[in-house]
Amino acid sequence: AGSQLREIFDKINNLLSGKPVLTGGRTVSVTQHPQGLDFVYYKLAEKFVNQGEEEVASHHDAAFPIAVVASGIWEMHPQVGDLFLAHLHKKCPYSVPFYPALKDGTSMEEYQRMLGYQVKDSKVEEQDHFLKRMSGLIRLYAAIIQLRWPYGNKQGAHPHGLNYGWRWLAQMLNMEPLADVTATLLLDFLEVCGNALMKQYQVQFWKMMLLIREDYIPRIEAITSSGQMGSLSRFKQFVE
Repeated sequence: AGSQLREIFDKINNLLSGKPVLTGGRTVSVTQHPQGLDFVYYKLAEKFVNQGEEEVASHHDAAFPIAVVASGIWEMHPQVGDLFLAHLHKKCPYSVPFYPALKDGTSMEEYQRMLGYQVKDSKVEEQDHFLKRMSGLIRLYAAIIQLRWPYGNKQGAHPHGLNYGWRWLAQMLNMEPLADVTATLLLDFLEVCGNALMKQYQVQFWKMMLLIREDYIPRIEAITSSGQMGSLSRFKQFVE
C-alpha cells in the first residue's frame, strides 16, 4: 500500500539524511561514526539488489513497490544509485549488458562466478535457479528505469530513466545471443518496461520489435538446443 511505502521511504530517507531512526528497538544515526553514511549507502544498495534476486525472483509483482522506493532514494541520494548499479552489475553482468569471456588462467569456478552463478563448495547452482535470480534482477532494473517516487518534487529528470532501458535493449541486440539466458532476460525486460518504452519511442520501438522478430529470434534459435527451447518459445509467443 502507498502508506506503507511512504513509511519505508521516509525511514530510509531520514537515516540517509543524518536523522536518528528507530530500528530493532534502538535509535541509530549515520552520524555516530565517520564512515557511517558510506557504510549505509553501500549496504542499502546491496539490500535493494538482494531483493531483486530474492523477492522479485519469486514474486514478479514485487519489482514495482521495491523499484518505486529505490528510484526515489536514488533521486534524493545519487550515491545509492551508483552503488546499486555496481552491486547489480557484479551479480548480474547481463544488466550491463556484458557476457564475460573465459580468459587464460581463469579457473572454471571463478568463471562461473563471473557469469553470475552461485558456487558453493565447488558446486554450481542449477540452471533454473540461476535464471530465476537473473530474471528477478533484470525485472527490478526494468521497473526502476520507468518508475519515479510519486511524492517527490519531480524537478529534475529521472536519475536513471527510460533512455537507459533503450540503450540496454539496443546493446543486447548488438551482441551474439546466449542460449537460455538471452531469451529469458529479453522477455523479462520487455514484460516489465516494454509498454513504457513503446509510449516513449513509438515508431522506433516497433522497428526494434520487428528486428527482434525477423532477425534476432532466428539467431537465438540457431544456438538453442532442443532441451533449452522453453524460454525461447515463451519469448517468441510474447513478441508475436
